[in-house]
Formats: sequence, structure tokens, C-alpha cells
Amino acid sequence: MSDRETMPPATTSEVPGSARALPREALEIASGYAFTGPALDLGALMWGGECLPDAQIRIPLPMLNRHGLVAGATGTGKTKTLQLVAEQLSAQGVPVFLADIKGDLSGISAAGQPNDKVSGRAAEVHQEWTPTGFPAEFYALGGLGHGIPVRATVTSFGPVLLAKVLQLNQTQEQCLGLIFHYADQKGLDLVDLKDLRAVVAFLTSDEGRAELKGIGGLSTATAGVILRSLTAFEAQGMADFFGEPEFDTGEFLRTADDGRGIVSVLELAAVQDRPQLFSTFLMWLLADLFHDLPEVGDAERPGLVFFFDEAHLLFDDASKAFLDSITQTVRLIRSKGVGVFFVTQTPKDVPSDVLAQLGNRVQHALRAFTPDDQKALKATVKTFPNSAYDLEELLTSLGTGEAVVTVLGEKGAPTPVAATRLRAPESLMGPVEGPALDEAVRSSPLYGRYAQAVDRESAYEKLTSDQPAGAKGPDEMKEAAGAPKAKPQPSMVEQVVGSGMFKSLARSVGTQIGREITRSLFGTARRRR
Repeated sequence: MSDRETMPPATTSEVPGSARALPREALEIASGYAFTGPALDLGALMWGGECLPDAQIRIPLPMLNRHGLVAGATGTGKTKTLQLVAEQLSAQGVPVFLADIKGDLSGISAAGQPNDKVSGRAAEVHQEWTPTGFPAEFYALGGLGHGIPVRATVTSFGPVLLAKVLQLNQTQEQCLGLIFHYADQKGLDLVDLKDLRAVVAFLTSDEGRAELKGIGGLSTATAGVILRSLTAFEAQGMADFFGEPEFDTGEFLRTADDGRGIVSVLELAAVQDRPQLFSTFLMWLLADLFHDLPEVGDAERPGLVFFFDEAHLLFDDASKAFLDSITQTVRLIRSKGVGVFFVTQTPKDVPSDVLAQLGNRVQHALRAFTPDDQKALKATVKTFPNSAYDLEELLTSLGTGEAVVTVLGEKGAPTPVAATRLRAPESLMGPVEGPALDEAVRSSPLYGRYAQAVDRESAYEKLTSDQPAGAKGPDEMKEAAGAPKAKPQPSMVEQVVGSGMFKSLARSVGTQIGREITRSLFGTARRRR
């Protein structure tokens, strides 16, 4: 600690309702957290190397839709902080979404196990610790892992997010946007990746090339890049994430019969080696909520708090259009009752336009072993308001389960920076065992709705169904007549663009009545009938 922090105070006083005198500086900090309305309890103030349990550090419940940041080096306790906040939100009737990167947040559904470490922490911060499990639903992207499958149709996922997943450059992203625009105009349902490949192939064929001529066209080279990217994407086992039934993000807004908010846990451990995929899918979930939810203004409590883990992956190599869309979505979704917390290692992982909107901050310890670490530390300190602490020294000396906190008070002004010893979660601090987790998933009322993938007739099936089943093709007939073997069967793309059904459908479906696709900031869409 710095000399400034450890100097003997001139006077001492007491926190209202406590029986303990506090140093003047500590009292000033504590008074900034003495909220009168509903709030979440984070822990106890730390000052001069001592934990002061009578000075409780809290977050006002209505301010949790003003967004926030949970940051810190690996192993400093960020995951347990998410669990602690999620428990208290659920207890106050607020639904929560958690991205479970490591697979250890499923324990929120089970009561915690008492031990000396938990008891010691509870005593230090004056916490009445009671083992408690919370209502939870478990999801998995495309069903890869334990959980109810979460899928999206290609149409609703949209070109901006898909371009990020496919790692396309700006020109290729713009061309993909033209392809989606054409499909939207023609009423072509892009349910899965087969449908998208079919449309791309048609638009580069002799028959379809003229369709985009008036709005820029699609070069064969760019189409080839897109098709190869789709093929590589499928080869990695990604195709299952696109299809039907499409997940309704409104499921995240439910409460349990006892009034507690349901904690939705999306397991990502099985896809943690594909960061661009899961980070972009998380953004689709958030953008879909934004697209569907009504305006509610400043509500007494959030309708949902969404924790976006490994947030830096979302911003890595992102185009300007993508970053602009993130910024605008975060700025506007607050008025729809959704709070977003980005979880990452340092504030510099988040673009400044987004960081400026994150008024609630929980910063765990940082390391300063390298010049880059020291640079990140200095940058982090600059993002905090004026502090009574020497933050550069404090942030490198915090222990596990300790953090520097500043939040928005009940009037919207930032609270004083407070070093905080955090409370212990009351649910299980570890994963639920596989069989128990599987049973919880199968007993969910949502399991029957989303578990089984449906491959209904969509664009690709319509385009390739004009030849009667069992009929012999020209090559088969030549071979039967003793002619030399023909060339190999044409590829799927060649079959599609040569299909008479394709040519007929592509010219006629645009006249269908009562179908409209509207796209939001991210180009995500819902078909409305």
C-alpha cells in the first residue's frame, strides 16, 4: 500500500448502524455505498491492509442495466465473482445469462459445500453464508456438450456476424451482404449452410450473374472465397450450429415458480478452441434480444443481466462496421432492460467507445511481470476515477477473491473506488457431475422444444428435388448402353445452378405476399408473417 493510503487519519467516525469506528478516508468511501434501495452485496471494504466488515460494498439493483466490466488476470477469481453476482440477481427475481467457458458454472444450480475456507471468508466480511442452489437452465451451442441445443438460422444470423465467423475481409463481407439482400428480396429461406451455398453458386452462374448486376455484382473469385470458407467451417463440425428449431432468446427472460430469476448457463467448454465462433454467437444472442425486446426506459430492476465472458475475443480482428454495431447495441439495449457485463483480463481489451458505457467495474488483480503487463496496468489505472488508493500498487497486490470496485450509485454518479474483499458464492463452486447435469437438461420443459434438429424443406431441398426418385440420369443411361464411363457426377453446386427448379424459384419467390425480413444493427433478422 502507498503512504497516502496508510497514513494515520486525522479523525475517525462510524458507518451508520455499525459499532466500529472507521478511518476518515474509509468512512468517505463506505458512505458512497450506503444505498437505501435494493442492492447486491459484493463484500467488505479493505483499507490499510485490513478488512472492514462494517463497511459493505454494494451495487444498486436498478443500476445493473447500465452495463459493467469484470476484469483481472487468470486465476484471480473472476468466475466466482460472476457466480456471486448471478446468485443475488436470481434471488431478487432477475434472470441471468452466463457464458460458461470452462464448464464450471453449472454448480450454480446446486447448494455449496461448507469448508474452512468458505467459513473463514464469510466471517471476514460478515456474510451469513447459507448453502443454496439456484434455478438454472443449461444450453450448448448446436447441442455440442451438455445442454439444450442453441441454433440459429443463417437468415437470422445475418451477414455481419457470419462474415466474422468465416474471417472474411471487408470486401468479402460486403459481398456476403449482397447475397443476403438478394435472398431476403426473393423470399429465399437460408435455414442452414446448404441453402447459403446454393444461393452463392447460383449468383455466379450464367443464369444468375445478372441478378446482382444492378447493385454491384458478385465476382467469381469472391464467391470462391466464401464457398471455401463455408466448406472449411463445415469440416470443423460447425454446421450443426445453423438450422432449426431456431432458439428463441426470450427463453432467457423467465423466472421460476418461486419468483427467482432463472440462470441460463451456456456451456462453451466443447468449443473453447473456436473463439470466433462462440464469441460471435454470444453477440447474436444479444443482438436478437435487442431486436425483439420493447423499450422499457429506466426500470426498477433489469429484465436480464447478460455476462459476456472472454469479451476480448469479440473485438479481435473486428471490422469497423462490426465494432460500430457492438457500440450501438450496447448503448441502446439498456433502454430495453438488459444489462451487459463484459468479462476479460484488462479494460484495454474493450474498445474505448464501449468501455465508456461500462459504469460498474470490478477489477481483480493484474500482473506486471513484463513491459506489456506494466503498460496494461498503467492503462487500467487511468480508466478509474480519482482514488484514495495507489492503484498501481494495489492492483498488483490483491489476493484471490479481492477486487477494486466502483459502480454507479442510485443517482447515476460513480461511487468512490473501493478495494473489496468479496463474499463467497453460496452455490457449488465447481461443475455439477455429468449424469446429474444430463438429468437436469432432459427434465427441462424446453428440452422437447429444441432437442431434435429439424431439416425442413428449404431452398436447397427445393432446388435439387426436380428429378424423380429412382430415375436414371444421362450418365447412368449411357453406361447401361455400353458407352464409356462419363465424367464424375457434378458437385452439389453444379447440380443446384443447373436445376430448372432453381431458375423458376429464384424468379418467382420474390412475389410472395405477407413475408417480410427486417434486419437490425448487426444484420440479424426475424422473419415476420
